[in-house]
Amino acid sequence: MATKKTFFAPNIKLLRERKQCTQEMAANELKMSRSTINSYENGSVKNPTIEALLAFSNYYKMPVDTLIRIDLDKLHESSLKEIEIGHEAYIRGTKLRVLVTTVDSNNNENIEFVPYKASAGYTAGYNDPEYISSLPTFQLPFLNRERKYRTFQIKGDSMLPIPDKAYITAEYVQNWNDVKDGNAYIIVTADDGIVFKVAYNQIRTKKKLLLRSLNDKYHPYEVNVADVKEIWKFINYINNELPEPIPENSGNLNEVVNQLKNQVNKMNTLLKK
Repeated sequence: MATKKTFFAPNIKLLRERKQCTQEMAANELKMSRSTINSYENGSVKNPTIEALLAFSNYYKMPVDTLIRIDLDKLHESSLKEIEIGHEAYIRGTKLRVLVTTVDSNNNENIEFVPYKASAGYTAGYNDPEYISSLPTFQLPFLNRERKYRTFQIKGDSMLPIPDKAYITAEYVQNWNDVKDGNAYIIVTADDGIVFKVAYNQIRTKKKLLLRSLNDKYHPYEVNVADVKEIWKFINYINNELPEPIPENSGNLNEVVNQLKNQVNKMNTLLKK
């Protein structure tokens, strides 16, 4: 069976040279001999140990799979710089981003509730254990216990027919590359706070997300992924307001049910656009 080509040797040499670092300097930082560094860089070591891979990964702040699988020399300079400063790891959730969460007395993940009035505080305290522990919590037994959920109260009419003050329960997205075009998400940013929008993934091409409202009177806009703090995928919503009463002369029940079905179909169509 043919062995898959790896780019570990040329990648670590390229990264060292970009740091304007000699083999001797890298050896001192990595606690290796210069000859060992040279052996890795010229490819004479065909199967680096896990310890060595992790050491180079930490030294160059580069995910191991990127060091092995991607020919960094073929990347555009801007893309390489994005990887070097850690944006790739941040987007994928493998480094830097840590979700603060709470559990109940049985060690089950809570669903923390973020009311609209607390949204400004959440933007500042989303990664503060003390703040997160101060939020109200509850459980929904029908949700997957292996995943993390949070509920946010939204405000405004930009996502009609989902109404103002509805409660959006959403699932935490660890790897932002998994954001799927046309799905609805809670997006947390420093400037805009908590927004509920339909997202289109432009991360790989533009390092941005395109956000669209269901209400056509609101124009789509882009956010830089570097400004995003958290992403949560829409699961369901709860509205605490009763629908309008059915007039006495509104016709039979089937007609009313059909109207409701049409409203739901309209919402689903808008989400899929």
